Amino acid sequence: MILWLKALHVVSVIAWMAGMLYLPRLFVYHAQATPGSEASETFKVMERRLLRAIINPAMAATLIFGIAMLVLEPALLRQPWLHAKLVLVLFLAVLHGKFSRWRRDFEQDRNTRPARTFKIVNELVTVAMIGIVILVIVRPF
Repeated sequence: MILWLKALHVVSVIAWMAGMLYLPRLFVYHAQATPGSEASETFKVMERRLLRAIINPAMAATLIFGIAMLVLEPALLRQPWLHAKLVLVLFLAVLHGKFSRWRRDFEQDRNTRPARTFKIVNELVTVAMIGIVILVIVRPF
């Protein structure tokens, strides 16, 4: 059972990270579009669909399968590398919440952030993802 949970967890993480990497890139382009323009309206649809159809369900599945693995293998909770991983996962979950808020701002033509902000946030997602992979595979401590 644990191997099935791990496989489903990894698939969910891949989908979540794909969305978390793509959404800020859409925000970069959207921030450069004129509010009310055809491009801006297209980005609104793309952002809403990406968040609701992919990112939200993928994050939920990631958390469900991750928690299920911890229920089956509670000894993992005593591993320091897992604590560090969970901090990075929490960071990604907080970013996910920010992305939802930013999407609503764009939807209502209230975005005030420059494209550069979203470029930087995109890099933060990448760094957190790399850290998680290293912690899970290498288990440095």
